[in-house]
Amino acid sequence: MDSNIILLLPEALVAGLAFLVLTLDLFLPNARKNILPWLSFWGLLGVLAFVLYFHWSVDQSVYEGLAQIDSYSLIFKVFALAFGMLVMVMSSDYVRRNLEHPGEYYGILLFAILASMLMVSASELLTAYIAIELLSFSMYVLVAYDRYNPKSNEAGVKYILLGAFSSAILLYGISQIYGNLGTTHYTDIHSVLSSSTYMEPGVFLGIVLVIAGLGFKIAAVPFHMWAPDVYEGAPLPITAYLSIGSKVVAFALVFRIFTEAFLPAIEEWQLLLIILSVLTMLVGNFVALVQSNLKRLLAYASIGQSGYLIMGLVALGGADSEMGFVHSSLVLNGVLLHLFAYSLASAAVFLCVSSIYNITKRDDVGSMAGIARRSPLVGIVLTASFFSLTGLPIFIGFTSKFYLFSAVASQGFLWLSGLAIFASLISLYYYLMVIKQLYMVAPVDESRIAVPRSASVSLIVLLVVMTVLGVYPSIVMDVIQRASQSLLS
Repeated sequence: MDSNIILLLPEALVAGLAFLVLTLDLFLPNARKNILPWLSFWGLLGVLAFVLYFHWSVDQSVYEGLAQIDSYSLIFKVFALAFGMLVMVMSSDYVRRNLEHPGEYYGILLFAILASMLMVSASELLTAYIAIELLSFSMYVLVAYDRYNPKSNEAGVKYILLGAFSSAILLYGISQIYGNLGTTHYTDIHSVLSSSTYMEPGVFLGIVLVIAGLGFKIAAVPFHMWAPDVYEGAPLPITAYLSIGSKVVAFALVFRIFTEAFLPAIEEWQLLLIILSVLTMLVGNFVALVQSNLKRLLAYASIGQSGYLIMGLVALGGADSEMGFVHSSLVLNGVLLHLFAYSLASAAVFLCVSSIYNITKRDDVGSMAGIARRSPLVGIVLTASFFSLTGLPIFIGFTSKFYLFSAVASQGFLWLSGLAIFASLISLYYYLMVIKQLYMVAPVDESRIAVPRSASVSLIVLLVVMTVLGVYPSIVMDVIQRASQSLLS
């Protein structure tokens, strides 16, 4: 069998699992369709085991450089599969209570996971674009999946219109780069830019358009206008996937493109990204202060988190020298750790909010009143997650922000790190407002909130991991260091 096919077998297995779910949905009676999320869960677990066993030490390109299977892509494939499993757990109760046609829902969600796996492996611009479009089209459908909800319909229309516009910008940027450099492979672009002393205006325009197109995917200001409305209107598990799953793999793609392709031209795009980082940090956190809808608050908080990660991209220069490689490796380590920390805490938040929504049918900040009395586990996990997102000890969010901010400061951007700390302090205020609702406001309904056993186990695991890795980050730093060196080398 072709070795290229073997290396892409995990993606083929996820695609096969999606078609299996869609096929079974045709034959299962409605009363039995609750097995579909658990079939998807165990299928993804099997693919995850396969990836860890067979791809752990692989570093090889496939199909003449269209994709790269290495340690960097490995950790994000593991993330995509593991987070997909968590979304299946989150969706099982939510879909049963609130949505119709579960087979199509889980099948399309599996295609989104497939697209995420392809994105993090892509080493050529058109391959990355196709993967982005597969993920985008899956999200367009899932955002509008609650067809009897006007907000879901509105969110779907806004998302597809703005998404199509951003895709056109991205594709035009890719065409500019190809027209001026004659290649779309990351390593070839890197070589051409390294050997050139003058950047063609068309190449600069192409890079700017690529930044704009990808800025939409990561919800960077001023390309963030879709996020609050789409987050609010989408079904809660899909909001979680947009906030965490698609954002993390989009950043994985961004860092691969800028490190493997555009790094020699860093002086041309660094100032633009500094402006994006500052705007994204400040706008996201300041606007979150006045939100009364919890999903909109989390949308703006997520935008603020994007600003911290873009800051890491700004400080990634100098990897071509030995000392620059060391500093760039520290920055990338901080970025990867913060992506992991953000994912853990945000996943716990959305799992808690979904559990509350299934009972109360409310997603405003006021719906959090007295939740700590009605479900102590949810109250504890929400509080710990908010503290981690803010960057307070002893949680992993503190450790990740310390790594990232100190690494950025060591690259000569001390003022940018100080601004990020200020933005983090702003976030503490609006998170404390929600925590106040949890513990200090009496609930309207005193009845207990019954959290499904699968969700309770997931919440406990997330809480333990957030706390343990906050104290002992070395457990994951070896894997992160290996991924960083794989990308930078």
